[in-house]
Amino acid sequence: MTAPTQQTRHDHPDKLLTPGEVAALFRVDPKTVTRWAAAGRIGSIRTPGGHRRFRESEVRTLLAQLTHDADSSR
Repeated sequence: MTAPTQQTRHDHPDKLLTPGEVAALFRVDPKTVTRWAAAGRIGSIRTPGGHRRFRESEVRTLLAQLTHDADSSR
């Protein structure tokens, strides 16, 4: 049996990423992702076991914004 998937809307399930998966996308340490979440820079969800998970759509949006900002500052 698989774990239920979190949903941002009833019609569109959103994949949840671990801090390690988010860290790989941003090329930072997973602890950095945890600090970002604690500081409110990125939203997170807590699992029943207390682990953080991140909505893929939110992570990809933030990554796109940061990539766009970096490109436009050149």
